[in-house]
Amino acid sequence: MKKLLILAYDFPPYVSVGGLRPYNWYKYLKEYGVEPVVITRQWQNKHGNHLDYIEAGYSDEVIVETTEFGTIVRTPYRPNLSNTVLLKYGAHRFRLLRKSITAFYEIAQFIFPVGPKAAIYKAAKHYLKSNEVDAIIATGDPFVLFAYASKLSSTFNTPWIADYRDPWSQNFSSKKKSFQRTFDKWFELYYVKSAQHILTVDVLFQHKIHTLFPDKMPALISNGFDPEGISEVENIEQSHEILTFSFIGTIYEWHPLMPLLAVFNKIASEQHFDFRIKFYGTNLNELLGKVVSEKFTALQNKMVILPKLPNTELLRELKKDNVLLLFNYYEFTGTKIYDYVALKRKILLCFDNDVEANRLKDKYYFKHIEIDENPQRTIIERTNSGVIVKDSSHLEELINDLWQEFSQTGDIRCDSVGIENYSRKIQVEKLAEIIQEIDALKSDEQKG
Repeated sequence: MKKLLILAYDFPPYVSVGGLRPYNWYKYLKEYGVEPVVITRQWQNKHGNHLDYIEAGYSDEVIVETTEFGTIVRTPYRPNLSNTVLLKYGAHRFRLLRKSITAFYEIAQFIFPVGPKAAIYKAAKHYLKSNEVDAIIATGDPFVLFAYASKLSSTFNTPWIADYRDPWSQNFSSKKKSFQRTFDKWFELYYVKSAQHILTVDVLFQHKIHTLFPDKMPALISNGFDPEGISEVENIEQSHEILTFSFIGTIYEWHPLMPLLAVFNKIASEQHFDFRIKFYGTNLNELLGKVVSEKFTALQNKMVILPKLPNTELLRELKKDNVLLLFNYYEFTGTKIYDYVALKRKILLCFDNDVEANRLKDKYYFKHIEIDENPQRTIIERTNSGVIVKDSSHLEELINDLWQEFSQTGDIRCDSVGIENYSRKIQVEKLAEIIQEIDALKSDEQKG
């Protein structure tokens, strides 16, 4: 059996879609002849929001867990001074100090083993001193894990794989300053050039990364849904009492949140039927509460804002809901669509050609290249799992139609097909094949 060392910052119990990818590697790789060893950090989940990302670990010792699936090494985590100040005094005090400290570590961590993430590098190095592995894989972000993997690869003469869940220097965020992108690109080119393989989750990312590394076409290892998690909630029925629309995860600047809320607010003001719109674990929970109390007052008794939930609990709650809301990601896929499709609840993709959504896209949607694809649309159409919503007016019509269906039948029908093609387990098998290929290359080099 081959052995793979996995550097993964996000990992359960931390509630993060990014953590599900390495977790499923850990859970399924042994079935395909690869033993996983995960090096991650300790997570407490004390806050149920973004502060969990910087909260201290629960022990000063390295905790090692061995299970039927493999090994997990959980390293101590001590927040740096910037994060300590943030946890103690909140987001509105000592901003300049915190930004200065953060900027220092953002650069220094790529050169020296310093900062709160360095414990992962030190634990991995300690493990490799007495344990041989066939390959190392680092999944980013944070992309400093790529630097760690490159250094470990050089020290222990072990091939490594760079796994991009998102682009690095080509990140979509419009908030990234040009000097930060310059530093990111330099470090990216310096470290990733030593990777034997590059992986990514999306065709758009694949093309973008390939422009940086023309001699290395990234392999596509898509995200997907956890088949065991979906199996556990398979028999849960949707609500028959109140028509419920739900959204999970991150809301970006280019998402038409306000136009969507305006439609629901209009319906709440003018129609006489009851509904709920639920937001699970978004990054804008505070803003959602504010705009409802100040702008969309008709939604005050109809909007439910929930914290981040562990994935199994989240799936259980979503399975009770009737309709799942999804913002258009245009040329890339995102992650939530896979769980949406697997839950077999009708999806509304917002929007295809809305004036305000197009304006937000032009202003905030950051990309370097054009590809003529909309993978979310493709998945929805292939699986017959939802509706591509043209614009705000179309959404209003659909909500009224859905209410008519719900009032007559007590649920919302979704006749999806072919969802098994989007299981994470299928993608883990692809990763295992790459690990076997690396081992074959090593053998060839030794013979040569």
